[in-house]
Amino acid sequence: MNYSSAFIPTLREVPADAVIASHRLMFRAGLLRKLANGLFTYLPLGLRSFRKVEQIIRDEMNAAGALEIKPSVVVPAELWKESGRWDAMGESLLRVKNRLDNDFVVSPTAEEAFTATVRDELSSYRQLPVNLYQINTKFRDEIRPRYGVMRGREFTMKDAYSWHADDKSLDETYTAMGRAYRRIFKRCGLSVIPVKADSGAMGGSGSEEFMVESEVGDNTLILCKKCDYAANVEKADCASDYSKETGTNTPPYEKIDTPNIKTIDELCTFLKTEPKNFIKTLIYRAVNVELDLSSAPGCSKLDRKKPSTDAPEVYPVAYFAVAIRGDLDVNEVKLASILKASEAALATDSDVERLTGAPVGFAGPVGLANLPLIIDNTVTGMSNAVTGALAKDLHYKNVSYERDFEAWIVEDIRTVKAGDNCSVCGGELYTKMGNELGHIFKLGYKYTKSMNVSYLDENGKSQIPTMGCYGIGVDRTLASVIEEHNDEAGIVWPMSIAPYHVIIVPIKYDGEAKTAADKLAGELANNGIEVLLDDRGERPGVKFNDADLLGIPFRVVIGDKGLAASPAQIEIKRRNEKENRNVDLDKAAAELTEKIREELAQLNA
Repeated sequence: MNYSSAFIPTLREVPADAVIASHRLMFRAGLLRKLANGLFTYLPLGLRSFRKVEQIIRDEMNAAGALEIKPSVVVPAELWKESGRWDAMGESLLRVKNRLDNDFVVSPTAEEAFTATVRDELSSYRQLPVNLYQINTKFRDEIRPRYGVMRGREFTMKDAYSWHADDKSLDETYTAMGRAYRRIFKRCGLSVIPVKADSGAMGGSGSEEFMVESEVGDNTLILCKKCDYAANVEKADCASDYSKETGTNTPPYEKIDTPNIKTIDELCTFLKTEPKNFIKTLIYRAVNVELDLSSAPGCSKLDRKKPSTDAPEVYPVAYFAVAIRGDLDVNEVKLASILKASEAALATDSDVERLTGAPVGFAGPVGLANLPLIIDNTVTGMSNAVTGALAKDLHYKNVSYERDFEAWIVEDIRTVKAGDNCSVCGGELYTKMGNELGHIFKLGYKYTKSMNVSYLDENGKSQIPTMGCYGIGVDRTLASVIEEHNDEAGIVWPMSIAPYHVIIVPIKYDGEAKTAADKLAGELANNGIEVLLDDRGERPGVKFNDADLLGIPFRVVIGDKGLAASPAQIEIKRRNEKENRNVDLDKAAAELTEKIREELAQLNA
């Protein structure tokens, strides 16, 4: 391809809203242009690399036994109502109507479309397992799209879904997809961190995310300094730092006056103690709770919503008291998971006062009768603790778990932080910020039950299949490669997804230099090497700067001085190296071909 025909509109200035390297460089190198906030056009150079990422993903999905299909992007609303996500997805779901006033969804994800497709075809256990995937457009109405294609409104995802007769079969596919993901990211030249993760709104049990480190990452990663433990903070656990005790040897709890004191810091100063000696009690409002609350204190009269399918009953709104040691924070994702809720957030001040009879800051577990109490494991090891007394300006001291109060649920609900100890080896944990590129789930029966998917087993009995889900963001993967592979001059592409393998730069594209450049480009093309020939009438410095900005792995410079040597010489420079090398013109095509094939083989190994 000649540069003059390639439509590569490079920019010298950085777009004002571009704050990360990939956003800046994709615009400056002419890979991308913005149509509207969160909506982008891939230009020819960017699309070449985008398609290479797609092809790597497609290769590995096919090798893992997945079969590609292409469902529609616009999906009937009825399917989303069946799954229960028509309401649960909220404002991020783009709902549209056709001319007949029928409701549709512009897919942000594809569980409903795939499940409906399989439901209509599945009849026998002999058809299982089934593993299907797509590489398709998605749309999520993000509140704040930012960082270019890292978080756009329209994007491309690879989604794969599998259906199985039992957990053993699901585990086998889940493991195979995990291996495929590791190969995909290796072939793209990416250093990923696989971490344990929460399944969130997707539902299900097992879940693993594939993260890349990023200073503007949306996720906090918890990692161990001694072993390979890694988890998203939403899922992370740590070694216990408490021992279970009882309050039998402590004085009875008693009220203490704490005038105008609300916060734990203020109480620490007032009582001359530390935050870890407090039981902090917070009131939470949970939405779309699927956990059975019929026996939970204060929940007997809650409204329930019964879906039209066999899905469990849902409590649209429920309130809970949550107690944790005073030096720790509640992990709201863990809490929502325990409650099988779509969301759990702090209740409003007015709700707190209505439910506890006291202002914010004075809630406590002792005597709390009208709310289900969920406590963190750490609370079970506390005696002589201080806690709110359910009245303004009053607290209790000498409070002990079991003697003075009991919990409805005891679980790990703490947010793990740097400095905690690893639950695997006891080593010190630390944090990094990361962006998610891929996520694999064991969905279980969440969608197959709600959408009435069934098959006949070997005994002719109707059964419901279990399900897996496996996603990769194509745009985000491409942007993450640029985030990891760049320098002050521009992009430094891995060979596997570079838009071209070689850029040939004649000092002047005429005379002997033109003849040599055309000949070398032809020889490389015949060897299957992708070549960009800079035939522009620009100054050499402009051409060199553009070559570095575009990040093409090999730059070949052809000038009259080198051609006048005997034998004729050209200059080859690897984009990630500082030094140039002189190579015989007649040997250049063979040498470049060999090096490029070797590097591709290493990435694909």
